[in-house]
Amino acid sequence: MAFTILLTACGNSNTDNSVNRTSPPSVGEKAEPISITIRHTQVKDTQKKRLIMLQDAVKATEANVPGLTITLDGVEDKVNRFEKLRAEMAAGNPPEIFDLFGGTDTRDYVKADRLMDLTPILNELGLIDKFYSFDEFTVNGRIYGIPMAGYVEGLYYNKRILAANGLKPPQTWDELLAAADALKAKRITPFALAAKDSWVINMMINTMWVRTAGVDSIEGFLDGSKRWTDPEVIDAFSKYHTLVKRGYLQEGSLALSYAEQQNKFSSGEAAFMFDGSWANTPLLDPEKSTIAGEIGFMNFPSMGGPGDGYINGGWSNAYGFSKKVNVGQLAAIKEFIRQMYNEPMQKRQLIEEGMPPAMKLQDVSNVNPLIRQILDVFAGAKGTFPAFDSRIQTKVREKLERGMQELIGGRTDPATLMTDIQKQQEASNKEEAHTK
Repeated sequence: MAFTILLTACGNSNTDNSVNRTSPPSVGEKAEPISITIRHTQVKDTQKKRLIMLQDAVKATEANVPGLTITLDGVEDKVNRFEKLRAEMAAGNPPEIFDLFGGTDTRDYVKADRLMDLTPILNELGLIDKFYSFDEFTVNGRIYGIPMAGYVEGLYYNKRILAANGLKPPQTWDELLAAADALKAKRITPFALAAKDSWVINMMINTMWVRTAGVDSIEGFLDGSKRWTDPEVIDAFSKYHTLVKRGYLQEGSLALSYAEQQNKFSSGEAAFMFDGSWANTPLLDPEKSTIAGEIGFMNFPSMGGPGDGYINGGWSNAYGFSKKVNVGQLAAIKEFIRQMYNEPMQKRQLIEEGMPPAMKLQDVSNVNPLIRQILDVFAGAKGTFPAFDSRIQTKVREKLERGMQELIGGRTDPATLMTDIQKQQEASNKEEAHTK
């Protein structure tokens, strides 16, 4: 596991932000105006620190590239990924720099010839070997995105609630059910959940079906070697349905947006919350969380299947760059990469925001205990697997999202849902085969 290197690395804390500079014009020479737009997704109240880091990198880039003006265009991440960026890519006019998701998104945009090949730039800047992984942004051996940070998904738990009720962090599915049953009996919400934003539901069920069906399940759905209707897949959805039927999930979740899930947990009103490493920021903010010092993080409990011990994690969010840039814009892009991707900036992200670094840091000291635990869990996993929506087709993802809301709302059952998903999977596979 790559994070083992991070956790055992040591060195001096280096806050020197100096990087290579773009040469200024000669005395008396007027710089030609250069303008670029950066599409970012740091628009939420919980992302203010990340936005400041981006703004600092922008200021440094403008200072080092004569005549450069950078415009920041902030868009909510799902709107950017599923609506705005897709429309811009279809029209052939994306921003010069933009937030890019790996896997299927990157492959589609490479196929459309919209993304800049970053391989020569990364080699030129000496960065190619300083990252943990470019896998989700590599197509035919070429790199098309530079990940900013890593992520990992798992189970947050309230130490105080568990201890007060004589419970330990559950290591198996049966222990998790027993804990949930004991907590509900005392009128404590076992799981915080906001199901209005359908992608939130699919984080935990993605891990659950990998537990029961294996880490190769997604590729199996795509190549036909596995089916959503296989017993080991249905088993995971049936177990999730158990949580629904027993009332272990947050009441009224279908009407609640993602922030309400974090609010329920950070207010000390729920014992567990399945979420990503990115959620640690509001949880550790004493102005937003009453349990900032009482939070633990763990891999999801074992369920007796081939995927036990694996964790959903990797480096799937990056900056991508438009292929349509002029010479001046290319110089600005290179300088932005220098300012954004360096040890001080990555360390700052880790300390201030708890974002697992994308680059191999020499110094990981002074990390918050919860963030350290998240990194330990990442490093200690048996292996990793990517989020299913980085591989699966859009229509399958959308049908699964709607179907999970229907399952929570009592409008379908696991077997029916899996039959519907398999039909869509077969249709999407057939459609994809025809376009190749």
